[in-house]
Amino acid sequence: MSSEQTEQTPHGFAADPVSNDTHADSAAEPTPAAVPTEDTPLFSERRKAEGLYFALRNKKLVGGLSVVTLFLVMGIVAPMFIDHPPNEYVGPSNAPPSGEYWFGTTNFGQDIYAQFVYGLRSTFLVGIFGGGVAALVGMLVGFIAGYRGGIVDEILNMITNVVLVLPALAVLLVVAAYLENRGVAVQSFFIGLTSWPWAARAVRAQTLSLSARDFVGLAKLSGVKTRHIIFREIAPNMSSYLFMMFILLFGGAVLIAAGLDFIGFGPTNGISLGLMMHHAVNWGALQLGMWWWFVPPGLGITAIVGAMYIMNVGLDEVFNPKLREM
Repeated sequence: MSSEQTEQTPHGFAADPVSNDTHADSAAEPTPAAVPTEDTPLFSERRKAEGLYFALRNKKLVGGLSVVTLFLVMGIVAPMFIDHPPNEYVGPSNAPPSGEYWFGTTNFGQDIYAQFVYGLRSTFLVGIFGGGVAALVGMLVGFIAGYRGGIVDEILNMITNVVLVLPALAVLLVVAAYLENRGVAVQSFFIGLTSWPWAARAVRAQTLSLSARDFVGLAKLSGVKTRHIIFREIAPNMSSYLFMMFILLFGGAVLIAAGLDFIGFGPTNGISLGLMMHHAVNWGALQLGMWWWFVPPGLGITAIVGAMYIMNVGLDEVFNPKLREM
């Protein structure tokens, strides 16, 4: 065989010139890095970092969260430094705010500041428990109705519509009137039981949309159980929506509880911001010019609920790329 046709390698094998060029080119050019997809941990970390970046830049979210955190810390920490119960008679009657009594006193010498901070604690408990019960029932009904469909969807929709058209305030008034001992937990439970229908309808609509996605169909074909599909496939894709829904339910529970307290159907033992306003009106604080009795609880309720709704708007802007402020 002539040297023009082949070239011998040091080991005696014939070398292909074309093959050598190919290997040389592949060795010279580095292989590009793999592009992260939605299934990779790198993509998830980048997504979390991006969300945190826009969350910290959103003035509505930061402002609302700051107000809520301030009142929450006050309701948790401040009662620890008060050495008397909120309804105890500790000072002179009708005393305006001073260094000794920061928010003044009532007609009976009760410390309004003590009532306020204890009332904040009751307000947050009602929001958390009442909103939590409504969110839990609404999510369960919405997930099951949206995923199962058929006769199950129709039955749950009928129950939702029945509860939705019931006058919630009237039902709560009747329940409160027949309860001899009303506490924050009982009040929150019944508020949650009357506040879930709109949440269930919203979750059902989202579940219907996600149930038609390919990843849910693949999970069904793989034989995954229904509860696993709902809570591991569908619910995580709605986490931001569910969190925003809970914020709205929290604010709604606080307003409903304040309304019940204001008309005298609040907790029989303890104090709340709504009960403070109820007592102020009953004992003539408006006529006597005792603004320090009814202004703090009114401002507290307004600030907490308003801040929660502002937070919700900010979260919507963070989670929705079309609404983000660059």
